[in-house]
Amino acid sequence: MRLACLCVGAFLAAAADGRLTAASEPPADLAEPSGALRRVGPEGQGHAEATRAWPLLVRRPAADLPVLLAAMDGANPLARNWLRAAVDTVADRALASSEPLPLAALEAFLRDTHHDPYARWLAYDWIARVDPDRARRLVPGLLEDPSNALRRLAIEQRQTEAQMLRTNGQLAQARATYETALRAARDVDQIEALAAALRELDVPVDLRDVFGWITRWQVIGPFDNTGLAGFERPFPPETEQRLDAEHDGKTGKVRWREWIVADPYGRLDFNRALGAAKEVTAYALTEFVADIPRPAEIRLGCKNAWKVWFNGKFLFGRDEYHRGAEIDQYRLPVMLEAGVNTLLVKVCQNEMVEDWTVEWEFQLRLTDPTGTPLRSPTSHAAAPKPPPSPNPNEPSP
Repeated sequence: MRLACLCVGAFLAAAADGRLTAASEPPADLAEPSGALRRVGPEGQGHAEATRAWPLLVRRPAADLPVLLAAMDGANPLARNWLRAAVDTVADRALASSEPLPLAALEAFLRDTHHDPYARWLAYDWIARVDPDRARRLVPGLLEDPSNALRRLAIEQRQTEAQMLRTNGQLAQARATYETALRAARDVDQIEALAAALRELDVPVDLRDVFGWITRWQVIGPFDNTGLAGFERPFPPETEQRLDAEHDGKTGKVRWREWIVADPYGRLDFNRALGAAKEVTAYALTEFVADIPRPAEIRLGCKNAWKVWFNGKFLFGRDEYHRGAEIDQYRLPVMLEAGVNTLLVKVCQNEMVEDWTVEWEFQLRLTDPTGTPLRSPTSHAAAPKPPPSPNPNEPSP
């Protein structure tokens, strides 16, 4: 989350690059009180100033709602909560006094994807409260919206349409509608529901492809993590990734080996790839080919301690075990270079032996900033062809 700006100059910068229309530029008597709310921060920072500014804001006419919403652009979560409360107070007061809300201006704000996603959602929410039919007409245009909350509305609408087509026996149209929704879906529950509906209509769905998981890896390990010391210890794969190299592992020599992920949710299970172990660490390496330089996000889910390097540079790590894993749990912004980009992931396992601690795995994909999967011919496998297990008693996936 970007930090809140410390002055209302953010409004002027936004206006300069087109994010604010002339109608939403703050009047002189609104810039300072809205700026006071933007300066709210943790540990009481700016709260006294915001409290003094509050009465000035909540007396504003409903026509100023787009300006208050625009003040959320770049605001930190605490400041955004104050501004949201101000928006709701102004709108509620206007409706109670039969003052019309500026629906056309709110719709224009909603359509401008440069604005804060939450502020755009709030604009939609007030449109829906006042004019549900107008809101419903807006929903189809949100299918590819960068805001997941707004995109979700359009997915729900397509799901309902597809179910009606299916009920009416229009199966080809139902399949096409479900497939369109699935391509746009980003939330796990919607993806799973759409995939299930398509399978019921005899349409095969590969969730590995839908999510865009990276499935082709080179793995090496295990290395030692006794006493949790392996997280900070730089083992050889952190400085060289020669695939023909041999290194000293925890119990003997270790070498890189290919591992192709068969799991539909992209989980690379080191217990299967390298053999079940505790107090160990391992590495996974892949290449991602990009046709042009572009911003991207590395999206990772992992319940173990982990570190990530991108193009040889350390990005981030988390020295925490068994916190629970979720899809897209961690998002690391990167700039893809044209050509080959390298990704190195380190995952550490601790000493605990309870059943719920044995997982030693991660899942990873690259997306654009909206969550749309990016694909590379070098990092995805068309079909799972896992190598034989290193442990003869451990079945291949």
